[in-house]
Amino acid sequence: MASKESPSLKTLSLPVRYLRGVGPHRAELLEKLGLRFVHDVLFYFPRDYLDLTDYREVPDLEEGKVQSVEGVIEEIESRRGYRARTVVGILLRCRSGYLRGVWFNLPHIRDQYSVGQRVVFSGKPRQQGILWEMAHPLVQVLGEDESPRSGLLPIYPSTEGLQQWELRQVARNALELALELVEDAFPAEYREAHRLWPIRQALAEIHFPSSREHLEMARRRFIYQELFLLQLALAIKRAQQQAARRAPSLLVSPEIDRRIRRLFPFELTPGQNQVISEITSDMGQTKPMLRLLQGDVGSGKTVVAAYAMLLAVVHGYQTALMAPTEVLARQHARTFERVLRSSRVRQVLLTGGLAPKERETILAKIAAGQVDMVIGTQALIQQTVQFKKLGLVVIDEQHKFGVRQRAALKASGEDPHYLVMTATPIPRTLMMTLFGDLDVSTLRDSPPGRQKVRTFLTDESRRAKWWEFFRRKLREGRQGYVVTPVVEDDDELDLVSLERAYEALSNGELEGFRLGLIHGRMPGEQKESVMEAFRRGKIQVLACTSVIEVGIDVPNATLMTIENAERFGLAQLHQLRGRISRGSYPGYCCLFTGEINEQAKKRLQAFAAISDGFELAEIDFALRGPGELFGTKQHGMPPMKIADFERDHSVLLETRDDARKLVERDPGLANPAFALLRRQMLARYGRVLDLGDVG
Repeated sequence: MASKESPSLKTLSLPVRYLRGVGPHRAELLEKLGLRFVHDVLFYFPRDYLDLTDYREVPDLEEGKVQSVEGVIEEIESRRGYRARTVVGILLRCRSGYLRGVWFNLPHIRDQYSVGQRVVFSGKPRQQGILWEMAHPLVQVLGEDESPRSGLLPIYPSTEGLQQWELRQVARNALELALELVEDAFPAEYREAHRLWPIRQALAEIHFPSSREHLEMARRRFIYQELFLLQLALAIKRAQQQAARRAPSLLVSPEIDRRIRRLFPFELTPGQNQVISEITSDMGQTKPMLRLLQGDVGSGKTVVAAYAMLLAVVHGYQTALMAPTEVLARQHARTFERVLRSSRVRQVLLTGGLAPKERETILAKIAAGQVDMVIGTQALIQQTVQFKKLGLVVIDEQHKFGVRQRAALKASGEDPHYLVMTATPIPRTLMMTLFGDLDVSTLRDSPPGRQKVRTFLTDESRRAKWWEFFRRKLREGRQGYVVTPVVEDDDELDLVSLERAYEALSNGELEGFRLGLIHGRMPGEQKESVMEAFRRGKIQVLACTSVIEVGIDVPNATLMTIENAERFGLAQLHQLRGRISRGSYPGYCCLFTGEINEQAKKRLQAFAAISDGFELAEIDFALRGPGELFGTKQHGMPPMKIADFERDHSVLLETRDDARKLVERDPGLANPAFALLRRQMLARYGRVLDLGDVG
């Protein structure tokens, strides 16, 4: 293992400006790409490769196939073509003939190249009279001694002022200087068992592959390592959570089960019974339950949470439920008040909007053990909140908190069990990454009597007909929502704002009906007042933003109009639609859009056609990727450099199993053979997952 003074570490940590051929000016440009040291260059992988395997001389060119031709620029011209379009032509002198590249309406191309440069044109050639021509070819400028006949030429993410041939030169010089100094995080025995190339071989081939097969083996090595580090961190986090803490054993007996169930004025669904069985099995153990409960909109997760909390209370323990918004916290509090009406369970609501004196009184009761259930927002994780005997923590809408936040409340009590819930079904790949340290329970069925929602994606020509239908349903006694993406008008965005929609509807399509307004900027008391009026039917139509995405339960509200639907993600649209499937009346949801691209159109068509949240989650993941979908930045997870959760799903499964086996054998990674792997894992995930001491 290299010490801090070792020549290996010094060379790898050498500032990039000292690399041969770099210098101060080029170093500034490289720094824009995050390349400050030699080791940064070694692990700065190409984004693509120019396939020069079909490299031809001019007489051998064929029409309709992608081919590559090397030559020297002999002439550059620019002229006006048909309808005054700019046509740039570059004539390439090749070893056995001439090839012309042409670009239409791209006048800046003329200034990007100069006579005498060695370049490669890649594209589909066609014969124009006696001359071969390529339209809009991909052009790679070659360095003086650079040969394009290597098969696959790397193309790196770049910045203005840096040519690809310069980046390739920097990569070559870094490899020449430091490749033999790079340590391998995996011992030889492990590599052989898992079909992994040695690090030095993989680095050389990922930068300058000698064949497509070798490139795939090099990529596999780095994809595996990146995913393995994540899965290793999650496996260690899970082991630490369970080994370091002891939770109370909260066993369920037939008598306790009977006492809890009699509080519910309905029969539980088979899905709820199955999930409750999984949860009570965990809560009966002396190690903390670490379980994620995911369920589609309206599947009855709150009832499951209530059962688990009551089980803790029966055993004399306090429970806490934390929600991401005050609206949702108040919704939970009302639900629990109804369930607990005939019980002696003591419940309080703790939010940031409480008056100081009221808050002080509630905190004193919690600390004295005079409260059984505490329902609240992030106010629950403040240091002033002290529980006397906390047995269970429930966190709703898990993905809205982030990894470090979800641990804060858990750490505030004495070894509680831990249940998190989400109404946003999570794609299987994210389940193994953002939530890989948790066991998972899935609730798929809905309580009996729930009606499905009919969803329409329509255009302006049918707007009047929709509002006519909307008014008819309101006269029948139903209620509805009108959702917009923004509160106020914005000169730069052509969107329907909440203020404009409210005013237009009040004086137009919904004139004469009772309208209310709610958005996230309103004070908590005002929001609650509006929601209460809507629940009681005093307000017929609620004009709102996505603040109603979760936590609103008004069974009589069966209508929803969503303006600028293209501005919402699939998961968010599904949550919004879930607000009108709460009761025994059928729901109707209509989407209006602004100008949309093809991807947005596909997304909205999928939403209109599919009601299953789990299926929609997979489609959303495929269309938008993991970073945007659940806000991995909010979770604090660093982005992947080479791995792709969806594309590399099979490797993700492989690394999860391999990481868990390794941690089972060596929980602290004390084996010296894995010392470098342990350091890499802690550097990347130690802080965000709060791993503490390892090894």
